Amino acid sequence: MFRSLRARLLLTHMLVSALVLILVAVSLLVFLINSRQLDELTTRRLRGAAELVAERGPRVLQFLGTDRLNAAFRNLGVPNARGMIVGHEGAILTDTRPGDEPPPAEVIQAAASSEEDTHGGYGGLFNRWLYVAQPVGEGRSLLLLAPRPNPVAAIGQELLLPLILRAALVALAASLVLAWLISRWVSAPLKKTAEAARSVAAGDYDQRLAPSGPDEAHSLATSFNEMVQQVQGSQQAMRDFVANVSHDLRTPLTSIQGYAQAILDGTASDVKNAAGVIYDESDRLGRLVEQLLDLARMDAGQAPLDRRPVDLGAILAAIVERLKLKADKKNIRIQNPMEPLPKLIGDGDRLAQVFTNLIDNALTYTPEGGEVRLKTEVSSGWVTVHVDDTGPGISSEELSRIFERFYQLDKSRSGSGPRGAGLGLAISREIVQAHGGSLEAQSVVGRGSRFTVRLPIVRPDDETLARPQRQ
Repeated sequence: MFRSLRARLLLTHMLVSALVLILVAVSLLVFLINSRQLDELTTRRLRGAAELVAERGPRVLQFLGTDRLNAAFRNLGVPNARGMIVGHEGAILTDTRPGDEPPPAEVIQAAASSEEDTHGGYGGLFNRWLYVAQPVGEGRSLLLLAPRPNPVAAIGQELLLPLILRAALVALAASLVLAWLISRWVSAPLKKTAEAARSVAAGDYDQRLAPSGPDEAHSLATSFNEMVQQVQGSQQAMRDFVANVSHDLRTPLTSIQGYAQAILDGTASDVKNAAGVIYDESDRLGRLVEQLLDLARMDAGQAPLDRRPVDLGAILAAIVERLKLKADKKNIRIQNPMEPLPKLIGDGDRLAQVFTNLIDNALTYTPEGGEVRLKTEVSSGWVTVHVDDTGPGISSEELSRIFERFYQLDKSRSGSGPRGAGLGLAISREIVQAHGGSLEAQSVVGRGSRFTVRLPIVRPDDETLARPQRQ
């Protein structure tokens, strides 16, 4: 019955309201029990009754029957009252209840010796008696006594109980309305979120939530919008992935199949050239499969790094030397300052893969006569390596997607030489992030691009220092 958040909020508010009302009622009763207001109320009524008895004469207590006296006292608001005529020496001359226990001697003496109206009380908290004494002449005093009334009865007599009950009903009704409004205020954004989530599950990725309700609902709406945006991007990336993989697998397979068929049919004019094409395309397929396996292992966490001290400067120098032949063919100058760099703790082969990919891409997209520059910085426990080129640059729209898998800047996939599959930058970023660093790109169309790798320096007191491997 109370499975929904709205129902539970409503029930909780009702229980809290009821508990508060009960506590208020109990506190009121305790206050009245310990309050002087009841004493003053009863004393005032006793004084009024004493004045009436004195007007009719004190003998009225002696000649009227007990039942009539009790009825009269009850009409005066002091039920169960007891009347006495006390002599000046403390002798009880008349008692409407002679069989009951007499009041304390000090009360009798106070009434006998008093020359003016006096009042007081005696007894405990729950059996307290109040009295009023009034001289009536001839050395006698009228003493009226009455037990302090029950607080609940007093409340009823003063018509406070109906007022409290009505106030409690009004408060309960108001609390229910307030609880309904609060539960609706809280549950309405959640209901909208659930409806939007069902729409997203059905394939509608244009759903967005306007933040409303409490702060938690605002946070939920913001997180939901971010999630939908990421899901939408993932769906688009998956569609691109399928399209690109299909293309990158189909193209070399078509070439291999065509040239192999030509060799079998004997129609290939240059068998050696056809075999070379088949070899190159199969090699391309092999690289593609290897890159896909690398990504799969990284996603599954099954590609642990072989961490050990790494001389990053030596790695960069070796890569530049290896790619110098490609640079010379395009008349591109590679600038490597060869500044001394601190040793890092990481996987040297993986880092070499990253920088080989970045420098090779820079050479690929830099026109003849251009320049590729390597810059290094060391500060605040980080090593930063910039790879700059003087190529055509990358537009802002493409720059935001270049690290996506299978994303290629060359949409037409034209050009000579082996073509990549669009996985190099994605793999490079995964490797750098696995080392605790970051890989970012900046570009200005017409002026070139910059790829920046930031890697943490491991200090001698770090716990992540690589331990020597057993021989």
